[in-house]
Amino acid sequence: MALLILVTVLWAFSFSLIGEFLAGHVDSDFAVLSRVLLAALLFLPVTRWAGVPGRLKLGIMVTGALQFGITYLCLYRSFAYLTVPEVLLFTVFTPLYVTLIDDALYRRFSPVALLAAAVATVGAGIIRYDGLSQDFLTGFLLLQLANFTFAAGQVGYKHLMQAFPLPVPAWRTFGYFFFGALLIAAPSFLVFGDVSRLPATGLQWGVLAWLGAAASGLGLYLWNRGACQVDAGTLAVMNNMLVPAGLLVNLLIWNREADLLRLLIGGVVIAFSLWVNARFHPRARLDLAT
Repeated sequence: MALLILVTVLWAFSFSLIGEFLAGHVDSDFAVLSRVLLAALLFLPVTRWAGVPGRLKLGIMVTGALQFGITYLCLYRSFAYLTVPEVLLFTVFTPLYVTLIDDALYRRFSPVALLAAAVATVGAGIIRYDGLSQDFLTGFLLLQLANFTFAAGQVGYKHLMQAFPLPVPAWRTFGYFFFGALLIAAPSFLVFGDVSRLPATGLQWGVLAWLGAAASGLGLYLWNRGACQVDAGTLAVMNNMLVPAGLLVNLLIWNREADLLRLLIGGVVIAFSLWVNARFHPRARLDLAT
């Protein structure tokens, strides 16, 4: 679980960087494409081409297209229909998708994992809820698609690594993840991108470089490796730990207004859900021990 905690901290800073320096200034399709390209270039020199089963290559590409490509494109587009508080609120369903997809792949039902994910969702909802607008259905559906594809990507990658064990480090095959995302991000930019809204300052280019190499490249690799080391319930809970972490970083560095009481209560509820899963889920205890 240490990898998931590390990436949570990394992504907590990334949220504020996007909000402060990119949102509303840089074309969203270009922002996604640049992140995918930088991450792909980071892994390209170490990618293993020979000796990797074709089904594994294709599977990793599909997880990248889902978890990175479709997720980010839907997320950015949801802002055209939803207020920021609504976007934050509607992302709390991701843990439920994680457990449900994992159970579907194993053809089972795990009530403890689902309970932990539901408790985590309540905790994140306590932090994020700030009222709803009247016209939000389109944005809600877009965001749920983003939540679903993000969950499907990380659960799918975990199952692929279990189904295709290779005698090579995982980073030798993770480049296919970003190659798959590129197949989604590149056409989207060509069709919908606005070239008049490219980065205009060195700071914006620097933020994109950091997000592409660190948050996307290193972050997504470590997150998916961490997902392979924990059970679905713990993975679901960790998806919502990004909520209090992101708000805390934003509050401390950029001094944005936040309801500290709700942040504290919601964080305690999320932490409690992690304890519930670790205490009562036998697979969680086994995975955490390893």
